[in-house]
Amino acid sequence: MLSSRAVSRLALPLAQHARPSASKADNWIPDVSIDTALVHGGVKPNEETGAVLTPVFMSTTFVQESVDKYLAKGFSYSRSGNPTVTQLEQKVAHLEGGFGAICVGTGMAATSSCINAFMNTGDHCIMTNCSYGGTNRIAREQFMPLGMEFDFVDFSDPANVAAAIKPNTKLIFSESPTNPTLQICDISAVSKIAKDAGVLHVCDSTFATPYINKPIDFGADLTIQSMTKYYDGHNIGTGGALISATEELYDRTKLIQNMHGNIMTPMTAFLVLQTMKTMGLRVKHQSASAMEIATFLEAHPKVERVLYPGLASFPQKELADKQHRNGMHGGMLWFDVEGGDQAAIALMDNVMRPWTLCENLGATESIITCLLYTSPSPRDS
Repeated sequence: MLSSRAVSRLALPLAQHARPSASKADNWIPDVSIDTALVHGGVKPNEETGAVLTPVFMSTTFVQESVDKYLAKGFSYSRSGNPTVTQLEQKVAHLEGGFGAICVGTGMAATSSCINAFMNTGDHCIMTNCSYGGTNRIAREQFMPLGMEFDFVDFSDPANVAAAIKPNTKLIFSESPTNPTLQICDISAVSKIAKDAGVLHVCDSTFATPYINKPIDFGADLTIQSMTKYYDGHNIGTGGALISATEELYDRTKLIQNMHGNIMTPMTAFLVLQTMKTMGLRVKHQSASAMEIATFLEAHPKVERVLYPGLASFPQKELADKQHRNGMHGGMLWFDVEGGDQAAIALMDNVMRPWTLCENLGATESIITCLLYTSPSPRDS
């Protein structure tokens, strides 16, 4: 049996696991474009082999040179940190404008990690009433029975958020644009409200992607991404990321990741490191295609209503243009057809290729979705 001294030597702080590296490759050009950052940001050739792509480190454990030099190379066990995953986490943090990031199995894993990290029994969260169904469901079905409080508020007016703050409020949870209603949150205004109240603000920016909007740049403390969507972009796998603006927040999320064993697999991390390189190309074309389709649908006699942030008719067009980069508004839109649900179902049942009736978004395929069935539960939609 190890002595208590030996045990304490082995139980080094999680902060000593591989952290976002402050070092940069030699002769790095300053202030590169986001397109360049998508390819090169946070990544440099492998020091041992010169491989331009980050290798896939399929190893559970990592040999230590000695007890005194335990974790000297940054890794001991892949639940706590893996070189391939860490490279992706550093790249995501770089791209999102954060100090550090954790990459986990799904977008919902990122959401649950955030709430687990920053809320306890008796704490209060203000959450958008237009959130993704799975976010709403986990708040109601898991965290509320554990004694946490949630108020679901209309975030289209920041005054509603300010009015909902209580003495026990610990977290403000926004989403912009929301899934699926495309409501825009004024991230700067809500972040100011949060800071004035000493409350953390997390923004789920999956629909926007960092190519269109970086919540941390607008004052948010944390950003959530479902990497299944635009980061992957090819319907290959699932993943999520929780990005922290500060070292203190990052350390807390990294601890939660380790305790929950909630880390992305090395192979998935390797694939996302490749697919995210084309995010800019995809988002630009998807935004242009969505605008063209939205304009077509808005003029169609059998369409009652179309919502897309690029349309002049969009209720929050001014805010969307202010927050979204270069007039891009993403690849998602929604519309109502004449005849109600039955007409919509008939459209989806008979849609012609290249459109496909399935569940996901942000990938290269053209997808049409029935929310009643693809939301995590019918009640959520």
